[in-house]
Parts: sequence; structure tokens; C-alpha cells
Amino acid sequence: MTTTPPDNIQEKIEEELENARTVCDVSGSTSGECAAAWDAVEELQAEASHQKQVKPKNSFEKYCDDNPDAAECRIYDE
Repeated sequence: MTTTPPDNIQEKIEEELENARTVCDVSGSTSGECAAAWDAVEELQAEASHQKQVKPKNSFEKYCDDNPDAAECRIYDE
């Protein structure tokens, strides 16, 4: 699954909502095409929710990403 950048996700959700409404108007609200279109909307909404839950890294975590061999960043298995 690919992720959509946070700044584009709301725009993409709006596009898929409009698409789902159009597909359901044309194919009928009980058609498989309508269900698939709404599934696409739900997937994007779930992705947007997940992106909001991702905790930003603190300065120590960023430091360790840049310096994985630094003594304070080493992780030892017991």
C-alpha cells in the first residue's frame, strides 16, 4: 500500500467522495461498483487517520537516525 502525503490526502478524499457519488448514481447504490468506490473512500480516510496518529520524532530520535553508531543510540540485545 502506498501512502499519500498528508497535504494531498484531504484533496484525494474529496475526489474519491465525488467519484463514489457519481458511480453510485450511475450504477445504483447496491452495485458492486458503488461498494468498491466507497471502499476507496474508506481506505483513504483510514490512511488520513493513521497519519494523524504518527508521533513526530523528538530531537534525540532524529539524532540517532543521523548517528546510529553513537554510544547513546546503540541498542543491545540481552
